[in-house]
Amino acid sequence: MTSREHGLEAESWTFALQIYDEPNVADACLRLQTEAGVDVMLLLVAAFAAAELGLHLDAADVEAMDAACHPWREQIVRPLRALRVTLKTGPAPAPSAASEHLRAAIKASELAAERLQNTLLTQWLRQKDRNAGARRPATRDELTATLLRIVIHAAGSRATDAELAPLVDTIAEAAIRISR
Repeated sequence: MTSREHGLEAESWTFALQIYDEPNVADACLRLQTEAGVDVMLLLVAAFAAAELGLHLDAADVEAMDAACHPWREQIVRPLRALRVTLKTGPAPAPSAASEHLRAAIKASELAAERLQNTLLTQWLRQKDRNAGARRPATRDELTATLLRIVIHAAGSRATDAELAPLVDTIAEAAIRISR
């Protein structure tokens, strides 16, 4: 991997961490994940692509990005997340101080798995970037449209739910804020 390729991966990961720390973004992401089945890492990398790289993703791009990380997400990330969530309430001896140590280790592994998913997605972006023409950073409306494509891809008909649009707006606003 060249330093430029590593740079894109690091930039995308840093962007994901920064946007996730913005006010209300973590809650918006988790609601989209829970209520619409959205892959948060896919959503954040799409926001990075639009806001930072000027790559405007259409529905086919969203499908291709999802396909690039689907096996990893389904076989590694989601099972780790399920274990972490299960340890919040049980089975015995969870929840307890002893099981919290295990839960923390699983949480760290889940974050490491998400970082590897970010790598898969930035590899896909690198290929898209090679084929892209002239670019400019996305406007707020373009960024919102890109993020809605991710939600529609994940949720299908549930994506028209009026409760989901403000969540996407929260993430789009934060992406614009941190990319300027």
